Amino acid sequence: MTVLTRRRLLRRAALSATAATAARVSARPASGVAISAASLLAAACDPDSPDADPNPERRLGMRFPDDFRWGAATSAYQIEGAAKEDGRGASIWDTFSHTPGRTRNGDTGDVAADHYHRWANDLDLMKDLGLRSYRFSISWPRVQADGTGKANQRGLDFYRRLVDGLHERGIEPMATLFHWDLPQALQDVGGWENRDVAYRFADYAAAVFEALGTAVPDWLTINEPKTVVQNGYLGGHHAPGLRDPDAAYLVAHHLQLAHGLAVRALRAESDARIGPALNLHPCYPADDRPETATATRLYDGYENRLYLDSILRGAYPQDVLDDLGPRSRMVRGIRDGDLAVISSPVDLLAVQYYTPYYVTTGGDTEKRWPTSEAFWQQIFPEGMFDLLTRITRDYGPIPLTITENGLPCPDELGADGAVSDPGRIEFLRDHFAAAHRAIEAGVPLESYHVWSLMDNFEWAEGYDQRWGLVYVDYPTQRRILKRSAHWYRGVIKDNTV
Repeated sequence: MTVLTRRRLLRRAALSATAATAARVSARPASGVAISAASLLAAACDPDSPDADPNPERRLGMRFPDDFRWGAATSAYQIEGAAKEDGRGASIWDTFSHTPGRTRNGDTGDVAADHYHRWANDLDLMKDLGLRSYRFSISWPRVQADGTGKANQRGLDFYRRLVDGLHERGIEPMATLFHWDLPQALQDVGGWENRDVAYRFADYAAAVFEALGTAVPDWLTINEPKTVVQNGYLGGHHAPGLRDPDAAYLVAHHLQLAHGLAVRALRAESDARIGPALNLHPCYPADDRPETATATRLYDGYENRLYLDSILRGAYPQDVLDDLGPRSRMVRGIRDGDLAVISSPVDLLAVQYYTPYYVTTGGDTEKRWPTSEAFWQQIFPEGMFDLLTRITRDYGPIPLTITENGLPCPDELGADGAVSDPGRIEFLRDHFAAAHRAIEAGVPLESYHVWSLMDNFEWAEGYDQRWGLVYVDYPTQRRILKRSAHWYRGVIKDNTV
């Protein structure tokens, strides 16, 4: 890896799609952008904004296919709590969040939304909303405290109760095996830099498959490997909190290898469907110069093709490998047969869309659209259409599901006991409409999971950002349906936006 590439990757880390405080502080003002700085910094959820839709709940007359599944998504560390109960071991996020200065206000996931104790009521809430699908994650350290050995039966029993409870309420489970909570004991032996951890992940996956079987019809392997790479190993503002580009892309390879090994483990246990969960970003050139198109192509390689090509085509993009260089740890870490494992046939692709990137000739990015409370998130629904149609065009008609899409708002409990978030309604409506257009254009999109079901621990942002359809009053753990949740219930009931 050249010094120039190393510096560029570190710059990019500050703009990664779930960057926390570091991204807001370090991001440069855009140059040559047609919108004002004031509009960029205005909260997208501000109902008093002159750009706000005065009637966000209006219907657009777009009906979805009869078998389309509407859902919501969560992850274990963000909602479960019960960090030291029933045999759960420590994860890297326990360690990271308990390290001073790592999270806003020193917040941790020790209690989170207390879903571990309130799961039955939360499932009733999902039923009340009319959800057809629920995407959640399984905590690896709850199943294997140190990431190896015999599975913890109490941990498996929790997820069995959860899955059975979903079926009883007519909600289809969609389980993610890894949503960033690596057992700390595995980090202590090198974490994802250690190739052996990919094989330990396959063992863990096999234990979960054996316990839950076909009760879970759809499995997702690794959630957002790119975020682990960019935020955990480049930017350092996610666990394990490193800034090491040489390690980062070796980690990317081992995460992809772990995905492929888990796919093969499922094939030996079940006929359920399986695929990866990738956060993908449409990349647009900031101007018409040929040099900018070249820079955008490489940016897209790191953001999208590094993960899509290896899983769906059995090869890493050559431009990315060339840019990393033959002496990079990733390139040297690829062994014979690895790409065959990584490209083990999958049944579906989970897509997570939050923001586009506009790439300059120098490989930096510019802001073009208003941003949400999450400074890195530009509000651009058209990017959803472009992304979905691009996947189908470039990789064929693989079944797709949206497993995350949403935005944070400054939600407050009103004097009337209600939470009004019209900006979230407008955001979701416009993204649903873009997804509908993609379906009409031939994209095999099966389902849509809003991020998130409820307010939760938002990683480095702690509890300051609220992404949920459901408001959580953390001191009491009371759940209150937001205005957006009531609206979403109507969308689901009518299957129409």
